[in-house]
Amino acid sequence: QVLFALNQTLLQHESLRAGSLQAPYTTEDLIKHYNCGDLNAVIFNHDTSQVPNFINTTLPPHEQVTAQEIDSYFRQELIYKRNERMGKRVMALLRENADKSFFFAFGAGHFLGNNTVIDVLRQAGFEVEHTPPGQPI
Repeated sequence: QVLFALNQTLLQHESLRAGSLQAPYTTEDLIKHYNCGDLNAVIFNHDTSQVPNFINTTLPPHEQVTAQEIDSYFRQELIYKRNERMGKRVMALLRENADKSFFFAFGAGHFLGNNTVIDVLRQAGFEVEHTPPGQPI
């Protein structure tokens, strides 16, 4: 599975460089939507937006099964469980230190797609607000 994942990732990068594969959105698109607080935009609502896409309809059926297994594994282990752990750590700090202020910084990937750190906090009853660039905190 590791070899398959590496080969698929390299093939995708080669296709992007050659121009035969188009990225669904640009880095500028991501920055614009993130800065505007538009985390519900179409580009942010894909579970796999944070990991390479291994699902490829041109693959033979047995490789499509492998691709689906790897995609599911990455989504569960690298995104959902990690966001859940980070969200629980944030909640614990907030609850144990209610008299203190905190600033938490996460990589942009933890705000993209479904089941983000923000989703974990909101599901636990916390209110999370977006602060646009340039606005004082």
